[in-house]
Amino acid sequence: MKQQENRRSVFKKIGLSLAGLFGFGVAKATGTSSVNADAPRKEVFDVVNDQDGVPLFSGGVKYGNLLFVAGKGAHFDGDIKSHVDHVLKELEKELVKHGSSMEKVLKVNVYLADLADYKGLNEVYRGRFGENPPVRTTVATYGGVPGDSLVEMDCIAAV
Repeated sequence: MKQQENRRSVFKKIGLSLAGLFGFGVAKATGTSSVNADAPRKEVFDVVNDQDGVPLFSGGVKYGNLLFVAGKGAHFDGDIKSHVDHVLKELEKELVKHGSSMEKVLKVNVYLADLADYKGLNEVYRGRFGENPPVRTTVATYGGVPGDSLVEMDCIAAV
């Protein structure tokens, strides 16, 4: 029983250390619910409203040392390469504007209107995030990407 308690204590300390490393405030369990005053503040920017003025989503959120950038698309006529180039430049603008960079991107989600464009995506994407590229997920969307873009991307970065 004592060994099991010690093991739990070690795992709890590791979890708390990791939470602190990633900038997440963690409140001690006291049996009551409380908000940790040291927790990072959620900073929201570029809120998009629906036709009635009700907030739909944010263009980005900064929380602690993490930056979440909403999906960017290319809403003009062109091929996959021109769309990917445009989207990557738009992501970079947002990253720099909010204190980050392409080299600090940790995760990218890529949504293709057509999986046949995968090779063209990679040709333009290659090298854009420095020598240590982020984790990436690429999917083909059913029904296309909103706004007739051939590609949409969002990302998570460190600041």
